[in-house]
Amino acid sequence: MIRVHIADDHRMLVEGLQVAIEESGIAKVVDTSHTFASCRITLRFRLPDVLLLDISMPDGNGIEFCKEIHETYPDMKILMLTSYDEYTMVSRAVAAGASGYIQKNALSEEVIEGIKTVMAGRQYFSNDIDRMMKKRSNHSVWLTAREQELLRHIVNGCTNQQIADRMFLSIETIKTYRKNLILKLGTKNAAELVHIAIRDKWV
Repeated sequence: MIRVHIADDHRMLVEGLQVAIEESGIAKVVDTSHTFASCRITLRFRLPDVLLLDISMPDGNGIEFCKEIHETYPDMKILMLTSYDEYTMVSRAVAAGASGYIQKNALSEEVIEGIKTVMAGRQYFSNDIDRMMKKRSNHSVWLTAREQELLRHIVNGCTNQQIADRMFLSIETIKTYRKNLILKLGTKNAAELVHIAIRDKWV
């Protein structure tokens, strides 16, 4: 039996998923949590084979949490469960270590198939996400780790000199990175960069 932990703050959804998983005959739910903090604590005591992880909960960002958990428990499979269907969000989740991505309106059969697929060592996307990924793969915006770090500093209101000091780069390099960010994200100034960073959950 595949051991599953569901981390989601929508309790009715968790209950429905738990029933569907238990009835599948191939998996069982060993734990549930409704915040990242409680999930983090529970994982210290019992590791599941698959973590069904909400991308947005009251106490944090699921993508950052996914990265943290993947680095801490690299053998555990993480299957993102979310209402977000933007290409950028899916790409960032995969880069953070997620093995799959399922929308919350997906059929329970897709969730079960996702659990089986990631346990077999393959990636899984629910049908709508899979179609979107294939359609958008050549038309997406993707930021490097350095660009994402720079964007976080910009959102925090740091000056070019402060950013250069924190990233151990020259101020000219920081200026170049800023120009590249503006080009990639199609913005005109730092204010628009901050708006897009928050809107698209880059930070």
